[in-house]
Amino acid sequence: MRYLTSIVLILILTTFSCKNESSQKLTYTEKIAQANGIDSWDKINELSFTFNVDRDTLHFERHWIWRPKTGEVTMIMNNDTVSYNREAVDEASLKADKAFINDTYWLLAPFKLVWDEGFTQDSIIRAEAPISKDSLNKLTILYDNKVGYTPGDAYDFYVNDEYMIQEWVYRQGNSQTDCMMTTWEDYKKQGGINFATMHSDETGKFKLYFTNLNVQRGN
Repeated sequence: MRYLTSIVLILILTTFSCKNESSQKLTYTEKIAQANGIDSWDKINELSFTFNVDRDTLHFERHWIWRPKTGEVTMIMNNDTVSYNREAVDEASLKADKAFINDTYWLLAPFKLVWDEGFTQDSIIRAEAPISKDSLNKLTILYDNKVGYTPGDAYDFYVNDEYMIQEWVYRQGNSQTDCMMTTWEDYKKQGGINFATMHSDETGKFKLYFTNLNVQRGN
């Protein structure tokens, strides 16, 4: 009986140890993705949202309906509607697809950190965030010169200790001067996923935000 009890204890401890090792092996970017609900992504059948930009008195918006499992995308802007499949982007849908990549990056950057290939990342450092001046974890990634629609771009992510992005700096072509910095705030949870629905610059005159956010889940 003692022998059997010992075996059971060893099995329990081994299982617990394996789970511990598995969680410890997550990379920093994987921890960000997990904190934002990437484990729920495979259950998403449809994601729809409106991408809005307010700059001073000017307003711009476009609405998206995306079925990630089939690759179907619909963009509605002003009185125009463009529907296409991401597996078959052609000349007619190229402009819409570039807009789709841009808008979904703002919405799903925590997941893009594990989905995307072709970028390098620096070691995580503690740094002062440019807008809030809070001390946060800074993650810098640099895309290769041959990747995507805007190759060579760099991003500085400022992340809190719960692995939630608080601010970021976008640097076009890895420039140190040509950059945009905004907050990541007003997180809302839908379908098990955390979405930052508001991004504002340090002046408050530029706001990029998401409305009409809707997630349809399957099994």
